[in-house]
Amino acid sequence: MAAQHITVDIPEKILLAEKTDANAFGKELRVLAAVKLFEMGRLSSGRAAELAGMSRVEFLLSLSRYDVFPLASELQDLEEEHA
Repeated sequence: MAAQHITVDIPEKILLAEKTDANAFGKELRVLAAVKLFEMGRLSSGRAAELAGMSRVEFLLSLSRYDVFPLASELQDLEEEHA
């Protein structure tokens, strides 16, 4: 699959404060973006996992670190059906 490159300028002070390098910080940003887009319902778990650079199962298991419930949209659908 073809990939697009997006450049994000990160101040050096942020990298120093986070005690990380640009590569590691970039990977973390991808995961954080994937989690938030999934949480907002803008990406499926499969697409979010792809963005995060991990398997779907690994992505779903990692959501608890970010206080995101992996089945929130399904639960909401069930609640609406039975309301």
